[in-house]
Amino acid sequence: METTPDPSPRLQPEDKQAFIKIAGLLTWVIALMVLVVAVTAYVVIFNPKTPDLLADAPATTTAAAAGEPAVASGAEAGKTDFFLPARFLLDSVKPDPEGQLIRYGYELIAHTAHYLGPQVANPALRLAGSNLACQNCHLQAGQKAFSAPYVGIWGIYPTYKGREDAISTLEDRINGCMTRSLNGRPLPLDGKEMKAMVTYMKWLGRQVPVGEKVKGQGFVKMTMPNREANLGQGKIVFAQQCASCHGANGQGHLNGTLAADGYQYPPLWGPDSYNDGAGMHRLQTAARFIKANMPFGATAEHTILTDDAAYDVAAYINSLPRPRMAHLEKDYPNLKKKPADCPYPPYTDQFTQHQHQFGPYAAMEVGRKGGE
Repeated sequence: METTPDPSPRLQPEDKQAFIKIAGLLTWVIALMVLVVAVTAYVVIFNPKTPDLLADAPATTTAAAAGEPAVASGAEAGKTDFFLPARFLLDSVKPDPEGQLIRYGYELIAHTAHYLGPQVANPALRLAGSNLACQNCHLQAGQKAFSAPYVGIWGIYPTYKGREDAISTLEDRINGCMTRSLNGRPLPLDGKEMKAMVTYMKWLGRQVPVGEKVKGQGFVKMTMPNREANLGQGKIVFAQQCASCHGANGQGHLNGTLAADGYQYPPLWGPDSYNDGAGMHRLQTAARFIKANMPFGATAEHTILTDDAAYDVAAYINSLPRPRMAHLEKDYPNLKKKPADCPYPPYTDQFTQHQHQFGPYAAMEVGRKGGE
C-alpha cells in the first residue's frame, strides 16, 4: 500500500535549539519592558523625592572648576562656597579691556605701595600715606573668607554707613580705606585706579546674589569677654604668637629691602601702620579679624587663639602709638549710631573713653546698633 507524504514541515534538531533561544530572549525583553513601564508609571504618578546627595558637597562641577559656581539666590546663597580658590584664577580672565582692569585692580590691592605708595615715581599717584597694601587687612587680595573680603561687596553697595550717617557707594568705601587704613588721600573717582579696584571687586563677586550677604563676608562672630582688656596679657600673647612675623617691636617685615616693595608682614603700630580713624583701630573689629586669621595659618573653622587671647592682643596692639587722623569728632553725625568700641569721642553715654577703647562692652551694647 502506498503511503502519502506528510505535508507539514518538521524542525530539525538544530532548528529547535535556535527557536528555544529566541523564545527565551523574547521573554527577557518583554519582562524588561514591563519593568521599565512600571517604574516610569510609579515616578510619574507618585513623584517620589530622593535625597539630595550633593546638598552639602562643595561645587565640583565643570563650571565651578573653571571658576563659575552654579548661580545661587536666597537661602541657597548661604550654602554655596563663593570662596573656592578656583574662582579667583586670574589666568581665566580674558585679555580684553575689562580683563586688563581686573588684573590691574588685583595688582593695586596686592601691591599697593608699588603703585600708590609715598615713594612712587609719579607724584600724582602718591595717594597712600604708608607702605601698607590693601591685602594686609583684606587678606589674599580680598579673597580670604572672614577677613573683610571683597567677595560680594560690589552687590551690597550703595548702603548706609553710620560713620557718615549717609548712603555710601563702593567708591566711598574704598576711599575710606585710603584715608584711614592707608593713612593717605582719596583716589580720584574717575581715575583708572578706582575703576580697576571696583572692576576687580565686581569680578570677585560674580554670581553672588546682588544685595545678599553670603557666608564668609565680614568678620567671624565671637564672644567678647565681659571685662576690660588685659594689656599685659595681650603683650604676652603678642610675644608668643605674633612677634615671629610682625617683629618684636611690631614694625613688620618688608618684602624686599625697600618699603616701596611693601610688607610681607605689616607693621601693627608706628608711623607706617593704620591710623587711629581706621576700622581696625576698634577693639572688637580687630579681635574678630585676629580670631579668624591670626597667627598665620588660622581660619574661621580652625582658629588658634581663644576669644580672650584675641581680645587682649587686639587691645594691646591698638594701645600703641600710630598716625593720627584729623577731625575724627566729625565721624558719626548721629552719635546714636556710634559703635560701643569706637575709641574716640564724643559719646552720648556716661561711659569713659577708656572703657569705649578697652571694654567691657556688655552694658554699652544694650539698645545700641552702630555702623562702620
